Amino acid sequence: MEYEAIEKNNIAGVLTQFGLNRDDCQLKKFGSGLINYTWKVSAGESSFILQKINDTIFKCPEDIADNIRKLQVFLQNTVPEYLFVAPLPALSGKYLVRSADGAFYRLSPFIQGSHTIDYLQHQEQAYEAAVQFGKFTRLLKDFDIDGLKYTLRDFHNLNLRLKEFKAAHAQAGQSKIDMANEAVEAAFSNIGIAETYEQMTGKGEIPLRVTHHDTKINNVLFDESGKGLCVIDLDTVMPGFYLSDVGDMLRTCLSPAGEEERDFSKIRVREDFFIAIYRGYMKEMGEVLTPKEKTLFIYSGKMMIYMQALRFLTDFLKGDPYYHITYPGQNLVRAGNQFELLRLYNQQEDRFIRLIT
Repeated sequence: MEYEAIEKNNIAGVLTQFGLNRDDCQLKKFGSGLINYTWKVSAGESSFILQKINDTIFKCPEDIADNIRKLQVFLQNTVPEYLFVAPLPALSGKYLVRSADGAFYRLSPFIQGSHTIDYLQHQEQAYEAAVQFGKFTRLLKDFDIDGLKYTLRDFHNLNLRLKEFKAAHAQAGQSKIDMANEAVEAAFSNIGIAETYEQMTGKGEIPLRVTHHDTKINNVLFDESGKGLCVIDLDTVMPGFYLSDVGDMLRTCLSPAGEEERDFSKIRVREDFFIAIYRGYMKEMGEVLTPKEKTLFIYSGKMMIYMQALRFLTDFLKGDPYYHITYPGQNLVRAGNQFELLRLYNQQEDRFIRLIT
């Protein structure tokens, strides 16, 4: 109760900085995000999204605000009709404000008639999401990428994730090694995925682009008819390879069973969803991607599934310092889940090649 009282006072002070009176507003926790704290604010006929930035994860929230503002200005100048949901300025003109206890907050407009989804029900939703993520990168293809800051440096650096796994494996106690034996074998048997990544990035074979880096289905706004409107949750937008966006869409959309599923028999790779993602993304980016990039579309799925499996396994071996767990061994289960998805994905590779060539 004491914490809730402090939070209430903080929010009241934050809303004042945006010209809103807390007594005139209704607040309701909103969304299913796991990083930032989010509320829907209703003030008369107007509605907003209020977010408290998790500065434990994002060490420099000002970099996020700076990135989003630069993207907003660019898009307003080049495609003013595009729906870009950016934070609103406070009375001070700043796009990020601080509460009495030093926390960072931002306020964005709530898009009336829009909604997000947490679980894919049919391939048309995957197609719409892929269109929106592809469109976002396409519209920003001429943006000066040097102007973007890295809000999470090395976020999708597979070389680093493999190095971290090897270090954790070398330092882990024998009991953890024994428990994780099957997952460890899978990590080493798929190491060729990382070798491809190292060769590709080390030689500069593909360009850096403005990349979203968090292409879960709930980071797309849909309208009432189910059509995609735009992408949201722009904290991780930074320079990256297009593989990150496509790969994480494939990782999170292909199986009806999510990464928390303990019954691995429920994990499968849905071919129709793969095709939907391919068609949706290539609709927007087909004329933008280089020939080399196009050859790596299928590889992107392997890369991101393998990377996430390594991250879960590394966290288990290190004693679960990063990913929150609700039962012992959960990160090992998550790792096994992703390695099973990778195994099934690898089995489908030849089929995927035939489908898109």
